Order: sequence, then structure tokens, then C-alpha cells
Amino acid sequence: MSVYFYEPNYLFDRFFETALGLPQLQQQAQRTDSANTAPAMDLHEDAEKNIVTASFELPGLKKEDVNIDVHDGRLTITGESKISTEHEEEGYAVKERKFGKFARTLRLPQGVKEEQITASLENGVLTVTFPKAAPEAAPRKITIS
Repeated sequence: MSVYFYEPNYLFDRFFETALGLPQLQQQAQRTDSANTAPAMDLHEDAEKNIVTASFELPGLKKEDVNIDVHDGRLTITGESKISTEHEEEGYAVKERKFGKFARTLRLPQGVKEEQITASLENGVLTVTFPKAAPEAAPRKITIS
């Protein structure tokens, strides 16, 4: 059996940002929230394989733009997006830029070592895999003297 975690507000945010065509609202949100932006994340736990997979949406970023740190049982994904596009449309030069730092932190299960964590970035999706909590040791009987 596997458990799948998701962010329910992601669909609402995406709807209001893209489907309604509210670029001013989107740009204002980027300006006011650029320092505290967290990338969208899906978390999947596979009990059979004893692994957890976290997928982060990082469109347009390269692996050089993303840092992954492990400290005190926490996995932290940080980075900075510096995306700039230019094109001409109906005689106008259109330049779009998106700049901002982001961070996302996950608590790791007890006993996970750095060597057991793997990460890959393909097509704007960062996938981080780590083992679920190690099987608990059998209780030890202590004799009374």
C-alpha cells in the first residue's frame, strides 16, 4: 500500500493565476512573496519498497540553480530563479523576467543517512528519494539483578 500526499490549494492557485488571465495579480504576488516562495511539491510514500519520493516543480531551472542540504534531520531545497525571455509580438518587444529565491524544508525519518538520499532534475521536476524510517530494532529484554 502507498500513501500519496498533495497540496490541495495548488489547483486553486494555478486556476486563479492562469485560467482567469490575471497577470497583474500574479506579478503583484511575485513581487510581494518572492522571498518566501515555496515550490509546489508532491510527496509519495511506497510502503512495499520502503521509500519516500518528493517531487518539486522547478520550471526553467538548472541543477546549478538548486541546492539540497541535510542538517539536523531536515532536508532543505533552496535556490534562485533567474528566468528571462524576450520575443516580438505584433510589433512590440516583449520581455518577461522572473526572479526570486525559494526554499522548502522536509523533516526526514529518523535514521536516514545522507548517503541514502538521491536527487535528479529532469524537465523542471526535481525528484528526491530517501528511505522510509528504518525498521525498528526488536525490543531488548533486560534481566533484573
